[in-house]
Amino acid sequence: MAEQKYEKYWSVTLAYTAIYGKNFNSVLEVIVNFIDNNDTSKYTPSLYNNLQNEVSQVNGLKDTSLRKSINQFVKLGFINYQLKTYHPLAKLFLTSKLKQQKKTIFSRIVYENSSFDRDITVSSQKREINFLLKTLEELGSLTKKDIVALMTQNINDFPKGYLTENELNKAKENADEIEFYLRKYNQVNHFKSILGYLDDLIFIDGVLYFEEDAHIILKEKSTNKISKRDNYLHRIYKNQLKEEVYEKLHQTKCMVEKLSYPSLVASHIKPFIQSDDKEAYDPNNGLLLSRNMDILFDQGYISFQDNGNIIYSNQLSEDVKDYLSSYTLDNNFINNKRLDYLDYHRENIFEKKVFI
Repeated sequence: MAEQKYEKYWSVTLAYTAIYGKNFNSVLEVIVNFIDNNDTSKYTPSLYNNLQNEVSQVNGLKDTSLRKSINQFVKLGFINYQLKTYHPLAKLFLTSKLKQQKKTIFSRIVYENSSFDRDITVSSQKREINFLLKTLEELGSLTKKDIVALMTQNINDFPKGYLTENELNKAKENADEIEFYLRKYNQVNHFKSILGYLDDLIFIDGVLYFEEDAHIILKEKSTNKISKRDNYLHRIYKNQLKEEVYEKLHQTKCMVEKLSYPSLVASHIKPFIQSDDKEAYDPNNGLLLSRNMDILFDQGYISFQDNGNIIYSNQLSEDVKDYLSSYTLDNNFINNKRLDYLDYHRENIFEKKVFI
């Protein structure tokens, strides 16, 4: 292993990475109530010990793990240094029942008040999230290696508030040299978890974008890839799907709605832009769908379980879910190869808002 040359980094240590989960919300509620019910204007070690005792009764943790479960809320900006107070939106986060509302409140708190150098007894005004977002604005997208490199940087060294492409490339060289990712694997994944909960950010194939930018950037990539599509092979690919449906249903129909629409779409399960040449024209990587069903599936608003049942995105309205509730992907069209592609779709496309 390379000699360690840099140890100051964005210390993103989380006890709980699921912000909608019981543990995250229960511990936060204990801390907020503790601040409300105690005089925290003057910090003392005994005050902190009392808080630890109350939190331990809820999560059962002790020592370092217990302190980590408290400090994560200080780093994220929910709780301020020395327990002085909590963010004005903390209680609204706790009482919110809707995931999207919780996500928006979380985003606001983290953007306004997070600092990964801060803990209960150490004050910091560094805004690492803000630094990353400004770098994303500058560059348009950030890969995992980019994010890892950012985590090694002291943001006070960059008064403009972001890294240029050249500065980021140098940071990546340094991160590789000191094997930062190998040594701080958990920290990196905790940080990616936080980014995944922030409004208007989206990971697609491991690359971070602003959601609006993804429309433009991925559309350009998609257009370039589709322009290289072999149209004759694509026709054969669609004809194979039609033949498969005709063989099983004795008529050319949507595989889900079972309706003989005058126009049907050969919808890729693993998107064409993400497929190699073999996958792109593999009929098992396709479903013959109506245009409406294709749009929902292609953009990740629905997917299918291995038994053909439809999985619904939280972004779908109830009336759309009600309409779709009577439909499934016919078992005649489920085979082992297609199941592999459907697994890819559930993991990488469903709920990810893929704009291609």
